[in-house]
Amino acid sequence: MLIIGIAGGTGGGKTTVVNTIVDELKHDEVAVISQDSYYRDTSELSYEERTQINFDHPQSIDFDLLVNHLKALKKGEAIDQPIYSFKEHNRTGETILTHPKKVMIVEGILILTNPKLRKMCDIKIYVHADSDERLIRRLKRDMNERGRDLDEVLNRYQTTLKPMHQQFIEPTKEFADIIIPYNRYNTVAVDIVQTIIKEKLA
Repeated sequence: MLIIGIAGGTGGGKTTVVNTIVDELKHDEVAVISQDSYYRDTSELSYEERTQINFDHPQSIDFDLLVNHLKALKKGEAIDQPIYSFKEHNRTGETILTHPKKVMIVEGILILTNPKLRKMCDIKIYVHADSDERLIRRLKRDMNERGRDLDEVLNRYQTTLKPMHQQFIEPTKEFADIIIPYNRYNTVAVDIVQTIIKEKLA
């Protein structure tokens, strides 16, 4: 099993890179695990309390569960991947049965902050994007898909997202094997990644 970690700032183009890689591979050979599925269960908190959680801090992620799930997949065992609701700021209680594949892609802003997870990754990728671009994408996504209003998104960006990016996410570039400067025309770096994957699978 080949484990690929793909990190980078929020709204940085990770999903586009993941989808481009997946589209080039046979779909029965690859599966994607999202860090977002592994936000800690906060059912003991009220909705108002959950909205105050710093979701851009590594402590918000249940890395132990994520690492244990990857270990199980490497052993050939299926896992129950949690489902997370961004509207409720909590896990839904439902899961997705995820089977081991030849290629497991783990993607998320914080995945390279965890030493155990980094050690499990055969290829570590960081997707870099301009901070203004990332803010614009985050605004569109949070307002259109997650029901946030403009003031809430901007306030969270200034008080949480930006400082957490600078403290935790940006420094993880040093752990990356490949840094992809993201723009919609940058296909060379993705082509290189796809070639490496195919060589390793062969």
